[in-house]
Amino acid sequence: MNTPLPSTAGFGRSPRSADRDAFRAARRKAAARALLLALPLLVFLLVTFVAPIASLLGRSVQNHEVRAGMPQLSAALATWNGAGVPDEAVFAALAHDLKEAGENSQLGNIARRMNFYQPEFRSLFFKTARVARSQTPAQWKPALIDLDARWNESETWRLLKRASVSPTPDYLLNAVDARVGPDGSVVAVSADSAVYRAAFQRTVLISATVTVLCLLFGYPVAYLLATLPERQSNRLLLFVIVPFWTSLLVRTTAWYVLLQPSGVINSALLSLGLITHPLPLIFNRTGVLIGMTHVLLPYMILAIYSVMKNVPPVYMRAAKSLGAHPAVAFVRVYIPQTLPGVGAGCFLVFVLALGYYITPALLGGAGDEMISQLIASQTNERLNWGLAGALSCYLVLFTAIFYFIFNRLVGIDRLRFG
Repeated sequence: MNTPLPSTAGFGRSPRSADRDAFRAARRKAAARALLLALPLLVFLLVTFVAPIASLLGRSVQNHEVRAGMPQLSAALATWNGAGVPDEAVFAALAHDLKEAGENSQLGNIARRMNFYQPEFRSLFFKTARVARSQTPAQWKPALIDLDARWNESETWRLLKRASVSPTPDYLLNAVDARVGPDGSVVAVSADSAVYRAAFQRTVLISATVTVLCLLFGYPVAYLLATLPERQSNRLLLFVIVPFWTSLLVRTTAWYVLLQPSGVINSALLSLGLITHPLPLIFNRTGVLIGMTHVLLPYMILAIYSVMKNVPPVYMRAAKSLGAHPAVAFVRVYIPQTLPGVGAGCFLVFVLALGYYITPALLGGAGDEMISQLIASQTNERLNWGLAGALSCYLVLFTAIFYFIFNRLVGIDRLRFG
């Protein structure tokens, strides 16, 4: 007698499906626990790193000084067609807002913002504000034109209208030595006023030179560390790590002492009779390259060394056993396997060099000013945070472009340290 098999319809899911669901639930629980553990660090990075950078980059398009300090004038200029000189209502709004800005201690910020367009705007604004506080003429337009003929020029009002618009591309254009012309087209500034494009080229050139020097000096050292016995390698590796324990300012100041005309290097060369007069090693490009290469060399060594340690030596022995010359085996077998480390080291050194400030400021001369120094000057001396943000935007953009280039060349995103 055949006994019918019991039906499984009422028993729910199969054991395999239940195990799979339980595994997924466990993974979700583990991921949530890991996220909770990392949440304080993420919040800390967001508050102390991401938010300040985003705020600085956002200032590159913000233009609130004139718009917030002179609201009536901004509203009146929004309806002006840009032809000729505005009517009496715009002049009256200008006088009213200048008077209010002087009383609210905002006139300095507005004048400093307008000096971004023309240096003489500060004196014009303060002179006009004094008249606006002391006089109340029946017609402001003829009174202000009699006060200063620049109020009768359409270019003055065009610049005022540009300054009252936010967001604005003016900072981004100025950061590459360009501006918006009277006809609305983008034009380059005069050669006498062009500063930033040359500074960007100089920054990239110095960074690339330092990267090449670090590669030339760092690759042999990394190879030596990777091929020596572990005990000897660890001892030598200590000398590579020790500079990280010393302040960057101290290391740069040490080079300041060594490289000056009466410093240790020139004194030693003079005493040995190798030179007849001190070499110019400081306050020029040579001093900058020496100081930056010394500081950034450990990054290159460690990046390449971490990859070389994982290259099996059996490959080189196999190439030699097949008849390859040691030099040919090194070039065709060993070096290609270390390219990810070379790419990571070059990218790391290059990006760090792009933003260097202390070393070029102490060891460089007038012709070695890098973008980081110009950003510091705009924030600390000229208080032009908008232009500083624009320069920072281009610096971030350059970093992204060079990362893409390095990644396409050597695939640094596939690098595994260990």
